[in-house]
Amino acid sequence: MKTRIDTEFVLVFTLVAFSTCSGFYLPGLAPVSFCEDVKGGDDCQTLIQLFVNRLDSVESVLPYEYDVFDFCKDDNERRPSENLGQVLFGERIETSPYKFSFKKDEKCKKLCTKTYVKDKTEDKNMLDFLKRGMQLNYQHHWIVDNMPVTWCYDVEDSQKYCNPGFPIGCLVTTEGRAKDACVINSEFNKKNTFYIFNHVDIKLTYHNGEGEGWRGARLVAATLEPKSINNADADKPTCEGPPMEVPGEFSSDVKITYTYSVSFEENNDIKWASRWDYILVSMPHTNIQWFSIMNSLVIVLFLSGMVAMIMLRTLHKDIARYNQVDQEDAQEESGWKQVHGDVFRPPRKGMLLSVFLGQGTQIFIMTFITLFLACLGFLSPANRGALMTCSVVLWVLLGTPAGYVSARLYKTFGGEKWKTNVLLTALLCPGIVFADFFLMNLILWVEGSSAAIPFGTLVAILALWFGISVPLTFIGAYFGFKRPAIEQPVRTNQIPRQIPEQSFFTKPVPGIVMGGILPFGCIFIQLFFILNSIWSHQMYYMFGFLFLVFIILLITCSEATILLCYFHLCAEDYHWWWRSFLTSGFTAVYLFVYAVHYFFSKLQIVGAASTILYFGYTSIMVLIFFLFTGTIGFFACFWFVNKIYSVVKVD
Repeated sequence: MKTRIDTEFVLVFTLVAFSTCSGFYLPGLAPVSFCEDVKGGDDCQTLIQLFVNRLDSVESVLPYEYDVFDFCKDDNERRPSENLGQVLFGERIETSPYKFSFKKDEKCKKLCTKTYVKDKTEDKNMLDFLKRGMQLNYQHHWIVDNMPVTWCYDVEDSQKYCNPGFPIGCLVTTEGRAKDACVINSEFNKKNTFYIFNHVDIKLTYHNGEGEGWRGARLVAATLEPKSINNADADKPTCEGPPMEVPGEFSSDVKITYTYSVSFEENNDIKWASRWDYILVSMPHTNIQWFSIMNSLVIVLFLSGMVAMIMLRTLHKDIARYNQVDQEDAQEESGWKQVHGDVFRPPRKGMLLSVFLGQGTQIFIMTFITLFLACLGFLSPANRGALMTCSVVLWVLLGTPAGYVSARLYKTFGGEKWKTNVLLTALLCPGIVFADFFLMNLILWVEGSSAAIPFGTLVAILALWFGISVPLTFIGAYFGFKRPAIEQPVRTNQIPRQIPEQSFFTKPVPGIVMGGILPFGCIFIQLFFILNSIWSHQMYYMFGFLFLVFIILLITCSEATILLCYFHLCAEDYHWWWRSFLTSGFTAVYLFVYAVHYFFSKLQIVGAASTILYFGYTSIMVLIFFLFTGTIGFFACFWFVNKIYSVVKVD
């Protein structure tokens, strides 16, 4: 009874700890203090610079830089240095003409006026591109003091949603249907007309540092409200009047004046360390996450019960029967002991299997460390690009375990082409990923997207791969081949045993297909939020939940593979090497099927380039997940088979 209570206490404590972890993060940058003009100094800035990031859309995978669209530009444009993760994700941050003096409110300040003359081809192209951006609902992403400037509005059930972006504008179609943001204003009603948001009301909220040991104030929130206003006098705008219409047909000159208003508000209830909370609270709710966790735990408990029953009852009886004194009776029995002379027979294509397992080990360790650091808060949304940078750096540095595991297993399989093994481990899977990535980058480059990786970055990635990862893989392989082959608990017969006729469920393909269902069932809800963060540009911050799901996936893959492996051995089918890898690896096929379903049911992506990019990047995810889950299943089954055959007496 006491053991059961202790177990329940540990489970509850773990869940509470992970739920707390999912909401905790380190902000990623040191706080910046702001003061009024007369009180400024080295430790207190007076000017607040607004930065602009790339523009993206849920209807297109192609992001574009701010400068590609014909908006007002900063005269002294600067670009802050970006880390590897930001470059790979296509972030392009630059300064904007929006500059504010702290605590100095501005009302209807003009930035610039853009005029498009109908007879000029260049003007027509720029306006067409702007209208295309509105049609596909491209979103601005602005940053102040490393915080996203959010557009907060009410959604169903009286809840407020804070979007870390806002649209360029919107479209009323030729049928009179208001698309996207055009539904917010009844004045947006003219058919075949675009309405551009050329004015923003910005509100900056600050926490005053008086009496708290630091000078000035710190920004704790930045919100805006976009508006469409056609100013009668472009030189002296009043920010009042009808919406700014851009006709679908470019039949006359168009003049767009961009303006803004800014106000400051003091709020000492919000601490600087928790200033992201108002954005994150409006994101998908944690009750769905708890449902996901409980659903996964039920699957784990079911599988654990099955495995425990096999281990403690069935196996115990089998071993006791096989080890009885009267060996002649035991020899007539059927079951897993009968294949002891073949169970460790090296698999076909052992080279490829060892290469996959080496790469899978590298990915597993990388994923574990990355998620652990993210759970501690080091890779929070405030620390832009940190998650991707951490993953790439860890992958590069973990070449040694990949080489060691691949070489040691290949030697155990009796392989002798060690040079080929090392080269394939270092180059095969990374080469496939890089080739896919390079093709996707070519499409982005042709389309003029900001997500296209600069040539210098591609060279840097190749340098990391060939300069660090490949030599480390060689070092790992050297130590792997120096070690003796893994000793098997039973000898292998020279003549292979004939495998009896198998039932439908113990045949390879049905077993492999069934094996991936339960692990996928543990992750599919979490997968929805991950795909949302990638393709629908929502922030993902619940790394505590993700880490817990990672552990559950690890247990589920292991137990499902062990179960099926035991059933196949009982049916006297000893070809378990590849099957154990493919059984849990088949979860990746379900991942791909879900990604296809997500593409057609949740996304509104249009265009051949965006579709190719979606499935190209999804293929990379599926390959990595295949190696990751397959490796978990293989080593679980390898441990299980070694364990059961080491406790039976064999003549």
